[in-house]
Amino acid sequence: MKILMAASEAIPFCKTGGLADVVGALAQVFGRRGHQVAVMLPKYREVEAAGLPLEAVPGRFLVPVGDNLERASLFKTRCGKAEAYFVDNPKYFDRNGLYGDSAADYADNDERFLFFSRAALEAAKFIDFRPDVIHCHDWETALIPAYLKLLYHTDAFYARTGTLLTLHNLAYQGLFGKDALFLAGFGWTHFTPERLEYYGGFNFLKAGLVYADRLNTVSPSYAKEIQTSAEFGRGLEGVLRQRSGDLAGILNGIDCEVWDPETDQCLPVRYGRANAAEGKAACKKAMRHECGLAGARGPLIAVISRLDPQKGLDLVQEVLPRIVEAGAQLVVLGANGNGHEFREDFRKAAARFPSAVHLHAGFDEPATRRLYAAADLFLMPSRFEPCGLSQMIAMRYGAVPVVTHTGGLADTVFEADGGRENGFVALQATAEDVWAALQRAIAAYSRGKEWSRRVGVAMSADHSWERSAEAYESLYQAVVSSPAFGRG
Repeated sequence: MKILMAASEAIPFCKTGGLADVVGALAQVFGRRGHQVAVMLPKYREVEAAGLPLEAVPGRFLVPVGDNLERASLFKTRCGKAEAYFVDNPKYFDRNGLYGDSAADYADNDERFLFFSRAALEAAKFIDFRPDVIHCHDWETALIPAYLKLLYHTDAFYARTGTLLTLHNLAYQGLFGKDALFLAGFGWTHFTPERLEYYGGFNFLKAGLVYADRLNTVSPSYAKEIQTSAEFGRGLEGVLRQRSGDLAGILNGIDCEVWDPETDQCLPVRYGRANAAEGKAACKKAMRHECGLAGARGPLIAVISRLDPQKGLDLVQEVLPRIVEAGAQLVVLGANGNGHEFREDFRKAAARFPSAVHLHAGFDEPATRRLYAAADLFLMPSRFEPCGLSQMIAMRYGAVPVVTHTGGLADTVFEADGGRENGFVALQATAEDVWAALQRAIAAYSRGKEWSRRVGVAMSADHSWERSAEAYESLYQAVVSSPAFGRG
């Protein structure tokens, strides 16, 4: 198939979170499986800073934005098994951050990403890349299915093109005033509750939910949760229930060559499943020295997380004194997010318990890898978690996860499941349930044979992208076989 992947970020070009990892990995795995893949991204300032060779595509094209025509140009590069294209318009993308600066989101994000969504369609025509499927990701590209159904439905170029919209996190929807509707090129006839209207405003993600040929989210459990209540569906649960027959849940994967403790050059000692106990002990000793922690009889517990209330960090802080009292240690690597209060509270805890608690503020990939390798337990008590990659990476490095029973965590971490025991599970996102799960984990750590078996099960789990790619290919086939396919 010819697949156009439209997204607001992708490794190795631009990244704020897991979305970039997923898009970059999917492009490569589909390329390896014989598909022709083109990734369409904005040409942010960060893309230039990445230092990868970019080639200008000759010429320019025009993109309607409201009553105006904005100029756009394209750059391209080859990345592994995929081509990457970058829509260039300095007015929209030559800025310090992808979505905002350190203070707030950019006030014109509606215009920036409706421009990008329509530019992606015009760019594909400009380079004569006629896709079978356009795979859109999150709200930033969710207008593409609506554009195809409402504004490009007579365009012969897209007569054989279908759409798939992947929902990575419903907490982010692209909510704007109704003026954005007209900037996007839609009209009053489209502004109804059944179509694009959302409580008097314009919701980019809802547009994609209504008009995409197929939908998926990034774990089976999350696909069910988001249809059940406003807590998970964030106001879109009704639309999702209406599209339930077109909604699938596909677990994300990780690149097992990138995340491999046997080859990871960032580790002080590399190890595999056969010598995990010795390797992890050496990595833990080095981490304790790096963080100024004392030796301890209990396990080293890691938290590697965006500083966001979603991640249950308040629960970590609530149980932290009991963790120390139990003889365990805690290292927190807190990246990104707006959780300044979390960062300050962990600093205070590190000052209160200097031999048992350490905070590493800010994203640092080598330190992240060293911490995965050093940790005995990986704590991730999310209030909701569409999929989660961190628990999969932790298991790859032999750090046994302690998680809440939600979303992708429920689909990947099992406490008692007929031989698949690879972690510990708190049934509710409460301090008491999280502490009870930690107590079970700390007790199991003291039982050598049981612990070694659980670490082995965790490290042997298959979280590669190949299984997920097969599921996506089935969705692509459903897209091109749907009644809407060939609407031109």
